[in-house]
Amino acid sequence: MNQAADPWSVRFRREREATWVELEKIVDQCERHGLRRLSAAQLARLPVLYRAALSALSVARSSVLDRSLLAYLEALVARAYLWVYAPRRGALALAAHYATTLFPAAVRAIRWHVAIAAAVLLLGAAIAFALFRVDADTYHYFVPSALAQGRDPGATTEHLRETLFAGGGDDDDLLTFAAFLFTHNASVAVLTYGLGFLFGVPALLLLLYTGLMLGAMTALYHDRDLAVEWWSWILPHGVSELLAICLCGGAALAVAQRLLFPGPHSRLHDLAALGRRMGGIVAGSIAMLLLAGMIEGVFRQTVPDLRVRYLLAGVTAACWLAYFTRVGRGRVAADGPTPAAGTPP
Repeated sequence: MNQAADPWSVRFRREREATWVELEKIVDQCERHGLRRLSAAQLARLPVLYRAALSALSVARSSVLDRSLLAYLEALVARAYLWVYAPRRGALALAAHYATTLFPAAVRAIRWHVAIAAAVLLLGAAIAFALFRVDADTYHYFVPSALAQGRDPGATTEHLRETLFAGGGDDDDLLTFAAFLFTHNASVAVLTYGLGFLFGVPALLLLLYTGLMLGAMTALYHDRDLAVEWWSWILPHGVSELLAICLCGGAALAVAQRLLFPGPHSRLHDLAALGRRMGGIVAGSIAMLLLAGMIEGVFRQTVPDLRVRYLLAGVTAACWLAYFTRVGRGRVAADGPTPAAGTPP
């Protein structure tokens, strides 16, 4: 039989069908047993065969009139895609890898940006604290009445003391309160990061304002000789909460730096790569805020003992310090260095 006389679609299929069958067998094995059961040779062939099938599909879509062939190739490419680009680990393993490697490494890569964010927040706190000592009425400039809830210079010292040790009701009320705090704080953190795309200036202003509120309230309680009680109230959850906000602020500043000082690639390319890493920091910060919300909404409302409160604050601070400075260093070295905030991958 003269093969040259065969229709073009028949010759097209005959010349390539062996590779499609080979790819289909590998995909079938993946679907039955997963990637771990493939041999080294099969793992090496999988992306090669996938690209060949994808190329054939492109030709088939533009030239071949055989609809059954086109449907076969579309289904085969879709099935193979899931195994060529699917994560090699399960969701729990990926989450563990992120928590023990990627998150702390990404934070270390923007440590100077985080330090600047923390410095701006502390600057705001210092300004408000100093202004309150000069004129207590400046408190109202920085702390809105909805947030103050009666905790202002007009309140009695006894009332201020009660706000630091008031219980929170039954378990359902405490969990609801914790959920509210988490939602509010997470919104602030995400907003802080999002403002980085406006060249970082609004993010810095938001950090400054957060510090002003903290400084004004701190000055009020110090003025009433309630400093020890105040810090026992703020630190257990504040260590995680304020650190998370500073991390989001640092991520925003890293984005702003890339906007202002683009690298050798286009801004869009660099921002896409950097945004993925900074978005991971925001996700980790939200997890920290969840912890802070549980401490603030449940622990702080049910544990009035000052020593226990300070103990939890100290343990939390030590754990975060060890986590961000030590965790994942060896693994990062094995996987490859994490690009710095201003460096495209």
